[in-house]
Amino acid sequence: MTAVQAEVSERTRIVDATYQCLAARPGGISVTDILTAAGLSTRAFYRHFESKDSLLLALFRQDGERVFAELRAATAAAGSPREAMEAWIRGFLELTAHTRRRRRVTLLNSPEVVRAEGYPAEHARVMTEHEAAIAEILREGHADGSFPAAKPETDARLILAVVSEAFTDRMSRPTAISAAKAAELVTDFAFRALGAEPS
Repeated sequence: MTAVQAEVSERTRIVDATYQCLAARPGGISVTDILTAAGLSTRAFYRHFESKDSLLLALFRQDGERVFAELRAATAAAGSPREAMEAWIRGFLELTAHTRRRRRVTLLNSPEVVRAEGYPAEHARVMTEHEAAIAEILREGHADGSFPAAKPETDARLILAVVSEAFTDRMSRPTAISAAKAAELVTDFAFRALGAEPS
């Protein structure tokens, strides 16, 4: 194993151990807990992360970037702004439909992660990225007439708020309504607000 491979392996073990600890100790975890689970030394930890908080933020950022990349790919593959908006809403809410991803979302929004220094700024950055992506779709839709009533910047913020609320509802009450149905309802609401023609 090369030195680079060894470093990647160490980091992966730390990350995997952190998720295990977050799941096992929802009340709080320590660097010692993580290193015990990973079977690594303190030196190994600080080769990769400055602190527990920097580790937790790195996990939050990594997962957020993965989700954002998936949603961008889905909207880029869409044939129209209307299809792109549908894809974004559906993709965001489908995160709640898969057991592994639901668990990951729960862990990354646990009190331990939310308490991490820098979390509010990181969370705000993620939401700003999503808002900008929605605004881009709305601008294209307004330009081609798909969304004649759209006010891209304002409406992007409101659509993100509605989708986020639907996401939170799905996370707390997964059996109340399916992810597909939630996406359908949110999409219908958004399209009516944007002045889109009925399907």
